[in-house]
Amino acid sequence: MEGLKGLHHITAITSSAEKNYEFFTYVLGMRLVKKTVNQDDIQTYHLFFADDKGSAGTDMTFFDFPGIPKGSHGTDEIFRTGFRVPSDAALDYWVKRFDRLDVKHEGIQDLFGKKVLPFVDFDDQKYQLVSDEHDEGVASGTPWQDGPIPLEYAITGLGPLHIRVSEFNRLKMILERVYVFNEVDQNDSLYLFEVGEGGNGAQVIIEHNNSLPQARQGYGTVHHAAFRVADEDELKKWVDWYSNINLPNSGVVDRFYFQSLYARVAPQILFELATDGPGFMGDEPYETLGENLALPPFLENQREQIEQKVRHIDTVRSTKTFEKEYE
Repeated sequence: MEGLKGLHHITAITSSAEKNYEFFTYVLGMRLVKKTVNQDDIQTYHLFFADDKGSAGTDMTFFDFPGIPKGSHGTDEIFRTGFRVPSDAALDYWVKRFDRLDVKHEGIQDLFGKKVLPFVDFDDQKYQLVSDEHDEGVASGTPWQDGPIPLEYAITGLGPLHIRVSEFNRLKMILERVYVFNEVDQNDSLYLFEVGEGGNGAQVIIEHNNSLPQARQGYGTVHHAAFRVADEDELKKWVDWYSNINLPNSGVVDRFYFQSLYARVAPQILFELATDGPGFMGDEPYETLGENLALPPFLENQREQIEQKVRHIDTVRSTKTFEKEYE
């Protein structure tokens, strides 16, 4: 069994698929590579934002569960998602951009020897941009070529994932013994772990926090985090490994765009292992990726029913020209 290759995708919950699309497309300049539905709840959109090619390790995805209340941040949650940008200079660009567009942020900070810029969206979903200035390890993705962000500043993939837990030693043991992460640094109550080739695309920050109340999942919070494995054969080895260590799990789940395996590792913390392929490029043309409602083959016979349940969202971008926005 090979080790994990790094982060695959992060899935969160939004109050509005429309606002979510606008924020990620026009503010963050990430490419919508798939507009589909939650395969376990077909009345709910599932939007995938990623790099130019929908590469594994670059995806931030969202559910918009109808009627779900706002979540509350606290301990025992996947707290903050990181996004990689090429350089420290890119963070200066983003500060100006966020100020102009009234995006709340905390200014550029230092974290484990790298520059970061924490910010939030309209749901108080927590993010931070992370500079790849001195990064070594898992390669990043390709910025959206036709988006509004100059390529030298654009988001290229997922960065370190920040998780808060009340029982640090338990999660540390799981990361090290189950998933073969290594602890590489510590700063007060923050501990940095990495897996595989390491670097920003393969790191998790664990915050030991037993003073805050328990987080409550809802819109504005993360649903689960996924890590990369090579292929389905490798995923099946992980199923066997989970069985050997008696970790309850979902078994292999066919998501069409990738194969998945789910396991809950702490209260409200769900880890998914997902294969690098087949990916998002096989069922739509590159030029119109994410513009139409895409359904996996096993849901195509329900298309008419699904299209009646989910409201229409205009995600057409191939007819538009985005001017690169230099701040």
